[in-house]
Amino acid sequence: MAHHQLPSWTLFLAVCAVGIGGTFQYGYNVSIINAPTQHIHRFLNETWTNRYHKALNPDLLTFLWSVIASVFSLGGMCGALVGGSMAIRLGRKGALLMNNIIAMLASILMGISFPTGLFELLIAGRFLIGINSGVGICVQPLYLGEVAPKHLRGGMAMGSSIFLTGGILMGQIIGLRELLGEEMYWPLLLSSSCLPAFAQLLFLPWFPESPRYLLIDRGDELSCVKALKRFHGSSEYEREMEDIQRESFALDGEKAKKPWQLFTDRAVRWQLITVIVMTMGQQLSGINAIYFYATYVFEQAGISAEQIPYVTLGTGACECLTALTCGLLIDYVGRRYLIIGGYLLMTFWSIVLTFSLTYQELYPWVPYVSMTSIFAFILSFGLGPGGITNTLIAELFIQSSRAAAYMIGGTISWISFFTIGMLFPFIVNRLKQYCFLVFLLECSSVAAFLFFVIPETKNKSFLAIEKEFHKLNFGRNKKETELYERRQLHDGF
Repeated sequence: MAHHQLPSWTLFLAVCAVGIGGTFQYGYNVSIINAPTQHIHRFLNETWTNRYHKALNPDLLTFLWSVIASVFSLGGMCGALVGGSMAIRLGRKGALLMNNIIAMLASILMGISFPTGLFELLIAGRFLIGINSGVGICVQPLYLGEVAPKHLRGGMAMGSSIFLTGGILMGQIIGLRELLGEEMYWPLLLSSSCLPAFAQLLFLPWFPESPRYLLIDRGDELSCVKALKRFHGSSEYEREMEDIQRESFALDGEKAKKPWQLFTDRAVRWQLITVIVMTMGQQLSGINAIYFYATYVFEQAGISAEQIPYVTLGTGACECLTALTCGLLIDYVGRRYLIIGGYLLMTFWSIVLTFSLTYQELYPWVPYVSMTSIFAFILSFGLGPGGITNTLIAELFIQSSRAAAYMIGGTISWISFFTIGMLFPFIVNRLKQYCFLVFLLECSSVAAFLFFVIPETKNKSFLAIEKEFHKLNFGRNKKETELYERRQLHDGF
Protein backbone atom coordinates (compact mmCIF):
# COMPACT_ATOMS: atom_id res chain seq x y z
CA MET A 1 0.00 0.00 0.00
CA ALA A 2 1.30 3.44 -0.86
CA HIS A 3 2.41 5.57 2.05
CA HIS A 4 -0.22 8.22 2.75
CA GLN A 5 0.67 11.54 4.27
CA LEU A 6 -1.59 13.23 6.77
CA PRO A 7 -3.66 16.07 5.27
CA SER A 8 -1.86 19.38 4.86
CA TRP A 9 -2.84 22.41 6.93
CA THR A 10 -4.28 24.00 3.80
CA LEU A 11 -6.72 21.11 3.42
CA PHE A 12 -7.74 21.22 7.07
CA LEU A 13 -8.24 25.00 7.05
CA ALA A 14 -10.15 24.80 3.75
CA VAL A 15 -12.61 22.40 5.42
CA CYS A 16 -13.12 24.96 8.22
CA ALA A 17 -13.48 27.93 5.86
CA VAL A 18 -16.05 26.07 3.76
CA GLY A 19 -17.91 24.62 6.75
CA ILE A 20 -18.47 27.82 8.70
CA GLY A 21 -20.68 29.35 6.00
CA GLY A 22 -21.96 26.02 4.69
CA THR A 23 -23.63 23.30 6.75
CA PHE A 24 -22.90 25.18 10.00
CA GLN A 25 -25.57 27.71 8.94
CA TYR A 26 -28.11 24.94 8.44
CA GLY A 27 -27.56 23.38 11.88
CA TYR A 28 -27.43 26.78 13.56
CA ASN A 29 -30.66 28.06 12.02
CA VAL A 30 -32.53 24.81 12.67
CA SER A 31 -31.75 25.04 16.38
CA ILE A 32 -31.88 28.80 17.23
CA ILE A 33 -35.59 29.00 16.39
CA ASN A 34 -36.49 26.78 19.40
CA ALA A 35 -35.39 29.12 22.21
CA PRO A 36 -37.40 32.26 21.32
CA THR A 37 -40.70 30.43 20.53
CA GLN A 38 -42.64 32.11 23.38
CA HIS A 39 -41.13 35.56 22.71
CA ILE A 40 -42.05 35.41 19.03
CA HIS A 41 -45.59 34.33 19.96
CA ARG A 42 -45.85 37.44 22.15
CA PHE A 43 -44.43 39.63 19.36
CA LEU A 44 -47.01 38.23 16.89
CA ASN A 45 -49.84 38.87 19.36
CA GLU A 46 -48.76 42.44 20.12
CA THR A 47 -48.12 43.38 16.48
CA TRP A 48 -51.50 42.00 15.44
CA THR A 49 -53.34 43.86 18.23
CA ASN A 50 -51.57 47.15 17.43
CA ARG A 51 -52.24 46.77 13.72
CA TYR A 52 -55.85 45.53 13.66
CA HIS A 53 -57.06 46.57 17.16
CA LYS A 54 -58.24 43.07 17.96
CA ALA A 55 -56.66 40.00 19.53
CA LEU A 56 -54.97 37.39 17.36
CA ASN A 57 -57.02 34.20 17.02
CA PRO A 58 -55.08 31.27 18.68
CA ASP A 59 -55.45 29.09 15.56
CA LEU A 60 -54.07 31.87 13.40
CA LEU A 61 -51.20 32.31 15.86
CA THR A 62 -50.34 28.61 15.56
CA PHE A 63 -50.54 28.91 11.78
CA LEU A 64 -48.28 32.00 11.66
CA TRP A 65 -45.78 30.31 13.97
CA SER A 66 -45.70 27.13 11.88
CA VAL A 67 -45.15 29.29 8.76
CA ILE A 68 -42.18 31.03 10.45
CA ALA A 69 -40.73 27.66 11.50
CA SER A 70 -41.38 25.75 8.26
CA VAL A 71 -40.80 28.42 5.59
CA PHE A 72 -37.12 27.73 6.36
CA SER A 73 -37.39 24.29 4.75
CA LEU A 74 -39.19 25.72 1.70
CA GLY A 75 -36.27 28.15 1.32
CA GLY A 76 -33.90 25.21 1.72
CA MET A 77 -35.62 23.38 -1.10
CA CYS A 78 -35.23 26.41 -3.40
CA GLY A 79 -31.59 26.66 -2.33
CA ALA A 80 -31.00 23.00 -3.20
CA LEU A 81 -32.60 23.57 -6.62
CA VAL A 82 -30.30 26.49 -7.50
CA GLY A 83 -27.20 25.31 -5.56
CA GLY A 84 -26.01 22.85 -8.22
CA SER A 85 -26.38 25.38 -11.05
CA MET A 86 -24.54 28.01 -9.00
CA ALA A 87 -21.73 25.50 -8.40
CA ILE A 88 -21.44 24.82 -12.13
CA ARG A 89 -21.66 28.47 -13.20
CA LEU A 90 -19.69 30.26 -10.46
CA GLY A 91 -17.53 27.35 -9.33
CA ARG A 92 -17.79 25.65 -5.93
CA LYS A 93 -15.98 28.43 -4.11
CA GLY A 94 -17.74 31.24 -6.01
CA ALA A 95 -21.16 29.78 -5.21
CA LEU A 96 -20.36 29.63 -1.48
CA LEU A 97 -19.09 33.21 -1.44
CA MET A 98 -22.18 34.54 -3.25
CA ASN A 99 -24.37 32.56 -0.85
CA ASN A 100 -23.20 34.67 2.10
CA ILE A 101 -24.84 37.75 0.62
CA ILE A 102 -28.21 35.95 0.98
CA ALA A 103 -27.39 35.20 4.65
CA MET A 104 -26.49 38.85 5.34
CA LEU A 105 -29.77 40.02 3.79
CA ALA A 106 -31.73 37.44 5.81
CA SER A 107 -30.08 38.59 9.06
CA ILE A 108 -30.97 42.23 8.38
CA LEU A 109 -34.62 41.37 7.68
CA MET A 110 -34.99 39.23 10.82
CA GLY A 111 -33.22 41.82 12.94
CA ILE A 112 -35.44 44.75 11.87
CA SER A 113 -38.74 42.83 12.04
CA PHE A 114 -39.12 43.67 15.75
CA PRO A 115 -38.36 47.44 15.73
CA THR A 116 -40.51 47.94 12.60
CA GLY A 117 -43.32 45.72 13.92
CA LEU A 118 -43.49 43.77 10.64
CA PHE A 119 -43.66 40.01 11.26
CA GLU A 120 -43.71 39.56 7.46
CA LEU A 121 -40.00 40.48 7.47
CA LEU A 122 -39.40 37.61 9.89
CA ILE A 123 -41.03 35.19 7.44
CA ALA A 124 -39.02 36.62 4.52
CA GLY A 125 -35.80 36.42 6.55
CA ARG A 126 -36.42 32.79 7.52
CA PHE A 127 -37.13 31.97 3.88
CA LEU A 128 -33.86 33.60 2.75
CA ILE A 129 -31.76 31.93 5.43
CA GLY A 130 -33.39 28.69 4.25
CA ILE A 131 -32.15 29.38 0.71
CA ASN A 132 -28.69 30.03 2.15
CA SER A 133 -28.73 26.71 4.04
CA GLY A 134 -30.00 24.85 0.98
CA VAL A 135 -27.19 26.15 -1.20
CA GLY A 136 -24.60 25.47 1.54
CA ILE A 137 -25.72 21.87 2.09
CA CYS A 138 -25.56 21.26 -1.66
CA VAL A 139 -22.25 22.97 -2.51
CA GLN A 140 -20.10 22.31 0.57
CA PRO A 141 -19.96 18.48 0.29
CA LEU A 142 -19.36 18.93 -3.44
CA TYR A 143 -16.25 21.03 -2.77
CA LEU A 144 -14.96 18.81 0.05
CA GLY A 145 -15.51 15.60 -1.94
CA GLU A 146 -13.56 17.07 -4.86
CA VAL A 147 -10.54 18.54 -3.03
CA ALA A 148 -9.91 15.52 -0.78
CA PRO A 149 -7.27 12.91 -1.64
CA LYS A 150 -8.75 9.43 -2.20
CA HIS A 151 -7.63 7.93 1.14
CA LEU A 152 -9.06 10.86 3.15
CA ARG A 153 -12.22 11.50 1.16
CA GLY A 154 -14.53 10.00 3.79
CA GLY A 155 -13.05 11.87 6.72
CA MET A 156 -13.00 15.18 4.88
CA ALA A 157 -16.52 14.82 3.55
CA MET A 158 -17.53 14.25 7.18
CA GLY A 159 -16.59 17.91 7.66
CA SER A 160 -20.14 18.65 6.45
CA SER A 161 -21.70 16.67 9.31
CA ILE A 162 -19.24 17.94 11.89
CA PHE A 163 -20.09 21.56 11.05
CA LEU A 164 -23.81 20.80 10.82
CA THR A 165 -23.90 19.24 14.31
CA GLY A 166 -21.56 21.98 15.56
CA GLY A 167 -24.10 24.50 14.27
CA ILE A 168 -26.94 22.76 16.13
CA LEU A 169 -24.92 22.72 19.36
CA MET A 170 -23.86 26.37 18.97
CA GLY A 171 -27.48 27.38 18.35
CA GLN A 172 -28.55 25.57 21.54
CA ILE A 173 -25.81 27.27 23.57
CA ILE A 174 -26.49 30.80 22.26
CA GLY A 175 -30.24 30.28 22.83
CA LEU A 176 -29.73 29.67 26.58
CA ARG A 177 -31.30 32.24 28.94
CA GLU A 178 -27.84 33.38 30.11
CA LEU A 179 -26.86 34.38 26.57
CA LEU A 180 -29.39 35.49 23.93
CA GLY A 181 -32.39 33.51 25.22
CA GLU A 182 -33.89 36.51 27.07
CA GLU A 183 -36.97 38.13 25.54
CA MET A 184 -35.30 41.42 24.59
CA TYR A 185 -32.54 39.64 22.67
CA TRP A 186 -34.50 37.40 20.27
CA PRO A 187 -34.07 39.68 17.20
CA LEU A 188 -30.33 39.62 17.88
CA LEU A 189 -30.40 35.84 18.25
CA LEU A 190 -32.10 35.36 14.88
CA SER A 191 -29.86 37.82 13.07
CA SER A 192 -26.66 36.34 14.57
CA SER A 193 -26.38 34.06 11.51
CA CYS A 194 -24.66 36.95 9.72
CA LEU A 195 -21.52 36.19 11.80
CA PRO A 196 -20.69 32.80 10.19
CA ALA A 197 -21.43 34.37 6.78
CA PHE A 198 -19.03 37.21 7.53
CA ALA A 199 -16.36 34.76 8.71
CA GLN A 200 -16.61 32.79 5.46
CA LEU A 201 -16.36 35.95 3.32
CA LEU A 202 -13.19 36.75 5.25
CA PHE A 203 -11.43 33.36 5.08
CA LEU A 204 -12.62 31.41 2.03
CA PRO A 205 -11.09 33.72 -0.66
CA TRP A 206 -7.62 32.61 0.55
CA PHE A 207 -8.21 29.02 -0.62
CA PRO A 208 -8.14 27.63 -4.17
CA GLU A 209 -11.17 26.51 -6.19
CA SER A 210 -11.83 22.75 -6.47
CA PRO A 211 -9.07 21.30 -8.73
CA ARG A 212 -11.52 18.84 -10.36
CA TYR A 213 -13.83 21.71 -11.25
CA LEU A 214 -10.92 23.72 -12.67
CA LEU A 215 -9.68 20.94 -14.95
CA ILE A 216 -12.84 19.02 -15.91
CA ASP A 217 -15.42 21.82 -16.05
CA ARG A 218 -13.20 24.78 -16.92
CA GLY A 219 -10.37 23.06 -18.81
CA ASP A 220 -7.86 25.17 -16.89
CA GLU A 221 -4.90 22.83 -16.32
CA LEU A 222 -2.53 25.47 -14.95
CA SER A 223 -4.87 26.59 -12.14
CA CYS A 224 -5.67 22.95 -11.40
CA VAL A 225 -1.97 22.11 -10.86
CA LYS A 226 -1.54 25.22 -8.71
CA ALA A 227 -4.56 24.30 -6.55
CA LEU A 228 -3.39 20.69 -6.18
CA LYS A 229 0.08 21.80 -5.10
CA ARG A 230 -1.45 24.02 -2.44
CA PHE A 231 -3.75 21.28 -1.18
CA HIS A 232 -1.46 18.25 -1.40
CA GLY A 233 2.07 19.64 -1.43
CA SER A 234 4.40 19.60 -4.47
CA SER A 235 5.57 16.02 -3.82
CA GLU A 236 2.13 14.40 -3.51
CA TYR A 237 0.01 16.20 -6.07
CA GLU A 238 0.90 14.07 -9.15
CA ARG A 239 -1.13 11.07 -8.00
CA GLU A 240 -4.25 13.23 -7.63
CA MET A 241 -3.54 14.92 -10.96
CA GLU A 242 -3.43 11.53 -12.73
CA ASP A 243 -6.74 10.58 -11.16
CA ILE A 244 -8.42 13.82 -12.32
CA GLN A 245 -6.93 13.53 -15.82
CA ARG A 246 -8.22 9.97 -16.09
CA GLU A 247 -11.72 11.08 -15.17
CA SER A 248 -11.50 14.03 -17.55
CA PHE A 249 -10.38 11.68 -20.33
CA ALA A 250 -13.20 9.22 -19.62
CA LEU A 251 -15.76 12.03 -19.70
CA ASP A 252 -14.41 13.03 -23.10
CA GLY A 253 -15.65 16.62 -22.99
CA GLU A 254 -19.05 15.70 -21.55
CA LYS A 255 -20.67 18.78 -20.03
CA ALA A 256 -22.16 18.93 -16.52
CA LYS A 257 -25.62 17.36 -16.60
CA LYS A 258 -28.91 18.88 -15.53
CA PRO A 259 -30.93 17.05 -12.83
CA TRP A 260 -33.67 15.90 -15.26
CA GLN A 261 -31.01 14.36 -17.52
CA LEU A 262 -29.99 12.02 -14.70
CA PHE A 263 -33.50 10.56 -14.54
CA THR A 264 -33.26 9.42 -18.15
CA ASP A 265 -29.64 8.23 -17.98
CA ARG A 266 -29.48 4.46 -17.57
CA ALA A 267 -25.81 4.57 -16.53
CA VAL A 268 -26.71 6.23 -13.19
CA ARG A 269 -30.06 4.56 -12.52
CA TRP A 270 -29.13 2.65 -9.37
CA GLN A 271 -26.91 5.43 -8.03
CA LEU A 272 -29.90 7.76 -8.29
CA ILE A 273 -32.30 5.30 -6.62
CA THR A 274 -29.73 4.91 -3.82
CA VAL A 275 -29.50 8.69 -3.33
CA ILE A 276 -33.30 9.00 -3.16
CA VAL A 277 -33.63 6.14 -0.65
CA MET A 278 -30.75 7.47 1.51
CA THR A 279 -31.89 11.11 1.64
CA MET A 280 -35.52 10.20 2.37
CA GLY A 281 -34.34 7.58 4.85
CA GLN A 282 -32.21 10.10 6.69
CA GLN A 283 -35.04 12.61 7.19
CA LEU A 284 -37.83 10.09 7.86
CA SER A 285 -35.74 7.89 10.18
CA GLY A 286 -37.32 9.36 13.31
CA ILE A 287 -34.44 11.63 14.29
CA ASN A 288 -36.80 14.64 14.17
CA ALA A 289 -39.29 12.69 16.28
CA ILE A 290 -36.59 12.03 18.86
CA TYR A 291 -35.95 15.75 19.32
CA PHE A 292 -39.68 16.34 19.49
CA TYR A 293 -40.10 13.64 22.17
CA ALA A 294 -36.94 14.52 24.10
CA THR A 295 -38.60 17.24 26.24
CA TYR A 296 -41.47 14.93 27.22
CA VAL A 297 -39.13 12.07 28.13
CA PHE A 298 -36.89 14.35 30.19
CA GLU A 299 -39.95 15.70 32.07
CA GLN A 300 -41.09 12.13 32.79
CA ALA A 301 -37.63 11.33 34.14
CA GLY A 302 -38.20 14.06 36.72
CA ILE A 303 -36.01 16.77 35.22
CA SER A 304 -37.41 20.23 35.97
CA ALA A 305 -38.57 22.51 33.13
CA GLU A 306 -35.74 24.98 33.92
CA GLN A 307 -33.14 22.27 33.50
CA ILE A 308 -34.45 20.78 30.25
CA PRO A 309 -32.58 23.22 27.92
CA TYR A 310 -29.31 22.05 29.52
CA VAL A 311 -30.15 18.36 29.07
CA THR A 312 -31.15 19.11 25.48
CA LEU A 313 -27.65 20.57 25.10
CA GLY A 314 -26.51 17.05 25.92
CA THR A 315 -28.32 15.75 22.82
CA GLY A 316 -26.58 18.38 20.68
CA ALA A 317 -23.18 17.56 22.18
CA CYS A 318 -23.92 13.88 21.66
CA GLU A 319 -24.60 14.43 17.93
CA CYS A 320 -21.48 16.56 17.54
CA LEU A 321 -19.35 13.90 19.22
CA THR A 322 -20.63 11.13 16.92
CA ALA A 323 -19.97 13.23 13.82
CA LEU A 324 -16.35 13.58 14.97
CA THR A 325 -16.12 9.85 15.79
CA CYS A 326 -17.61 8.94 12.42
CA GLY A 327 -15.07 11.27 10.74
CA LEU A 328 -12.25 9.31 12.38
CA LEU A 329 -13.74 5.88 11.63
CA ILE A 330 -15.09 6.31 8.11
CA ASP A 331 -11.81 5.74 6.24
CA TYR A 332 -10.92 2.70 8.37
CA VAL A 333 -14.24 0.91 8.79
CA GLY A 334 -15.71 1.93 5.42
CA ARG A 335 -19.02 3.56 4.50
CA ARG A 336 -21.06 0.40 4.01
CA TYR A 337 -20.68 -1.03 7.54
CA LEU A 338 -21.29 2.31 9.22
CA ILE A 339 -24.46 3.28 7.36
CA ILE A 340 -26.11 -0.17 7.46
CA GLY A 341 -25.07 -0.63 11.10
CA GLY A 342 -26.46 2.81 11.98
CA TYR A 343 -29.88 1.99 10.54
CA LEU A 344 -29.97 -1.42 12.28
CA LEU A 345 -29.10 0.15 15.64
CA MET A 346 -31.82 2.79 15.13
CA THR A 347 -34.28 -0.04 14.44
CA PHE A 348 -33.29 -1.67 17.73
CA TRP A 349 -33.60 1.56 19.77
CA SER A 350 -37.02 2.25 18.23
CA ILE A 351 -38.21 -1.07 19.68
CA VAL A 352 -36.76 -0.25 23.11
CA LEU A 353 -38.33 3.24 23.03
CA THR A 354 -41.77 1.90 22.08
CA PHE A 355 -41.67 -0.44 25.12
CA SER A 356 -40.22 2.07 27.57
CA LEU A 357 -42.67 4.83 26.56
CA THR A 358 -45.59 2.36 26.85
CA TYR A 359 -44.60 1.25 30.37
CA GLN A 360 -43.29 4.67 31.45
CA GLU A 361 -45.49 4.76 34.59
CA LEU A 362 -44.95 1.17 35.76
CA TYR A 363 -41.54 1.43 37.43
CA PRO A 364 -39.53 4.49 38.50
CA TRP A 365 -36.50 3.36 36.43
CA VAL A 366 -38.33 3.12 33.09
CA PRO A 367 -38.02 6.86 32.21
CA TYR A 368 -34.25 6.45 32.47
CA VAL A 369 -34.40 3.64 29.91
CA SER A 370 -36.28 6.04 27.60
CA MET A 371 -33.66 8.70 28.22
CA THR A 372 -30.80 6.29 27.45
CA SER A 373 -32.58 5.14 24.28
CA ILE A 374 -32.93 8.72 23.09
CA PHE A 375 -29.19 9.31 23.44
CA ALA A 376 -28.40 5.92 21.90
CA PHE A 377 -30.70 6.63 18.95
CA ILE A 378 -28.97 9.97 18.32
CA LEU A 379 -25.55 8.27 18.53
CA SER A 380 -26.61 5.57 16.04
CA PHE A 381 -27.95 8.23 13.68
CA GLY A 382 -24.75 10.28 13.87
CA LEU A 383 -22.50 7.27 13.25
CA GLY A 384 -24.49 6.01 10.28
CA PRO A 385 -27.04 7.92 8.19
CA GLY A 386 -26.28 11.33 9.70
CA GLY A 387 -22.67 11.34 8.60
CA ILE A 388 -22.37 9.04 5.65
CA THR A 389 -25.30 10.00 3.39
CA ASN A 390 -23.63 13.17 2.11
CA THR A 391 -20.25 11.49 1.70
CA LEU A 392 -21.76 8.74 -0.43
CA ILE A 393 -23.59 11.12 -2.77
CA ALA A 394 -20.21 12.63 -3.69
CA GLU A 395 -18.70 9.19 -4.29
CA LEU A 396 -21.43 7.49 -6.32
CA PHE A 397 -21.21 9.95 -9.23
CA ILE A 398 -18.52 11.14 -11.61
CA GLN A 399 -17.88 14.84 -12.24
CA SER A 400 -20.49 15.42 -14.94
CA SER A 401 -23.37 14.10 -12.79
CA ARG A 402 -22.25 15.05 -9.28
CA ALA A 403 -23.71 18.58 -9.01
CA ALA A 404 -27.05 17.40 -10.43
CA ALA A 405 -27.10 14.46 -7.98
CA TYR A 406 -26.66 16.88 -5.06
CA MET A 407 -29.53 19.01 -6.39
CA ILE A 408 -31.82 15.96 -6.52
CA GLY A 409 -30.67 14.64 -3.13
CA GLY A 410 -30.98 18.08 -1.55
CA THR A 411 -34.46 18.72 -2.93
CA ILE A 412 -35.76 15.34 -1.75
CA SER A 413 -34.16 15.85 1.64
CA TRP A 414 -35.84 19.27 2.11
CA ILE A 415 -39.24 18.01 0.90
CA SER A 416 -38.99 15.13 3.42
CA PHE A 417 -37.90 17.55 6.16
CA PHE A 418 -40.85 19.84 5.40
CA THR A 419 -43.34 16.93 5.19
CA ILE A 420 -42.25 15.39 8.48
CA GLY A 421 -42.37 18.83 10.14
CA MET A 422 -45.96 19.30 8.98
CA LEU A 423 -47.23 15.74 9.55
CA PHE A 424 -45.32 14.75 12.65
CA PRO A 425 -47.56 16.48 15.26
CA PHE A 426 -50.57 14.63 13.78
CA ILE A 427 -48.74 11.29 13.72
CA VAL A 428 -47.84 11.69 17.41
CA ASN A 429 -51.38 12.70 18.39
CA ARG A 430 -52.83 9.63 16.70
CA LEU A 431 -50.21 6.97 17.39
CA LYS A 432 -48.67 8.33 20.61
CA GLN A 433 -45.52 6.32 21.47
CA TYR A 434 -46.33 3.78 18.73
CA CYS A 435 -45.13 6.36 16.17
CA PHE A 436 -41.71 4.75 16.62
CA LEU A 437 -43.04 1.59 14.98
CA VAL A 438 -43.36 3.61 11.75
CA PHE A 439 -39.71 4.65 12.06
CA LEU A 440 -38.69 1.09 12.95
CA LEU A 441 -40.14 -0.15 9.66
CA GLU A 442 -38.49 2.68 7.75
CA CYS A 443 -35.02 2.15 9.26
CA SER A 444 -35.05 -1.62 8.73
CA SER A 445 -36.21 -1.27 5.08
CA VAL A 446 -33.47 1.26 4.29
CA ALA A 447 -30.87 -1.02 5.92
CA ALA A 448 -32.05 -3.96 3.79
CA PHE A 449 -32.00 -1.89 0.58
CA LEU A 450 -28.45 -0.61 1.23
CA PHE A 451 -27.25 -4.12 2.10
CA PHE A 452 -28.23 -5.41 -1.34
CA VAL A 453 -27.36 -2.39 -3.49
CA ILE A 454 -24.44 -0.41 -2.17
CA PRO A 455 -20.79 -1.41 -2.70
CA GLU A 456 -17.94 -0.34 -0.39
CA THR A 457 -16.46 2.90 -1.78
CA LYS A 458 -13.52 3.31 0.61
CA ASN A 459 -10.19 4.09 -1.14
CA LYS A 460 -11.68 3.76 -4.64
CA SER A 461 -11.51 6.28 -7.45
CA PHE A 462 -14.79 7.74 -8.72
CA LEU A 463 -14.39 5.72 -11.94
CA ALA A 464 -13.87 2.45 -10.04
CA ILE A 465 -17.09 3.08 -8.09
CA GLU A 466 -18.94 3.80 -11.34
CA LYS A 467 -17.68 0.44 -12.64
CA GLU A 468 -19.19 -1.38 -9.62
CA PHE A 469 -22.61 0.05 -10.40
CA HIS A 470 -22.29 -0.79 -14.06
CA LYS A 471 -23.38 -4.42 -13.53
CA LEU A 472 -26.49 -3.27 -11.66
CA ASN A 473 -27.40 -0.64 -14.23
CA PHE A 474 -26.94 -2.68 -17.39
CA GLY A 475 -27.12 -6.31 -16.25
CA ARG A 476 -26.14 -8.39 -19.27
CA ASN A 477 -26.82 -5.77 -21.94
CA LYS A 478 -24.06 -6.67 -24.40
CA LYS A 479 -23.91 -3.53 -26.52
CA GLU A 480 -23.79 -1.17 -23.53
CA THR A 481 -21.13 -3.30 -21.80
CA GLU A 482 -18.90 -3.26 -24.89
CA LEU A 483 -19.21 0.52 -25.19
CA TYR A 484 -18.49 0.89 -21.52
CA GLU A 485 -15.46 -1.39 -21.57
CA ARG A 486 -14.02 0.46 -24.53
CA ARG A 487 -14.26 3.64 -22.48
CA GLN A 488 -12.60 1.97 -19.49
CA LEU A 489 -9.72 0.69 -21.65
CA HIS A 490 -9.36 4.11 -23.15
CA ASP A 491 -9.15 5.30 -19.60
CA GLY A 492 -6.30 3.00 -18.63
CA PHE A 493 -8.21 0.96 -16.06
